[in-house]
Amino acid sequence: MIEGAIFDFDGTLFDSMAIWENIGENYLRTLGVEPEENLKKTFQNFSLYQAACYYREIYHITLSVQDIMDGVCAMVEKYYMETAQPKPGAIPFLEQLWKRGVKMCIATANDDALVTAVLSKWDLEKYFSTVLTCTSMGCGKDEPVIYREALRHLKTEKSATVVFEDAAHAIKTARQDGFPTAAVYDRYEKDQAAVIQYADVYITDYRDAADFWKFAAGIHA
Repeated sequence: MIEGAIFDFDGTLFDSMAIWENIGENYLRTLGVEPEENLKKTFQNFSLYQAACYYREIYHITLSVQDIMDGVCAMVEKYYMETAQPKPGAIPFLEQLWKRGVKMCIATANDDALVTAVLSKWDLEKYFSTVLTCTSMGCGKDEPVIYREALRHLKTEKSATVVFEDAAHAIKTARQDGFPTAAVYDRYEKDQAAVIQYADVYITDYRDAADFWKFAAGIHA
């Protein structure tokens, strides 16, 4: 039976990926500036600092880099605290795991303080013993570092510790490192073929997760 669960946050537990789709464009519009086409693609591999510098250089935004970064972060925080919601059925699903004694933590590319605030708002802190971030690990989910650290924290057997993710590259990383993987469908992940390829079990909706529970019952530490 499953002993531990490592949950991604955005797109896996919370339906929150929408904010990241057009945040660059939407921020510019708050300043009365119309963004170029394909700005999202330009920002794909930018840090927030790099994006702020780009705004100043290309769009001649006169705000300081720090003010720009603060403005973007304020937009993101407002969205998470006022709009983002748990995926349908996610809370009862967590409750079932918790009642079965499954140890859980979060491994996210998001900000620790923001994720913690959202969990508090929805009264979900009891389910998770810690929130680990890619920033604190110093690398993204194209490497298994964050999952290995989560496993050390949970003190469970790897073979009985399931990684829940919605992104294809993250599922691939966890699977190739030897973790059982549960993919959670999210409409913003375009490569569903890869998601299915690297997932041991696929959850299209937490409200109908019979396949997961069947899979979990067959796990052996």
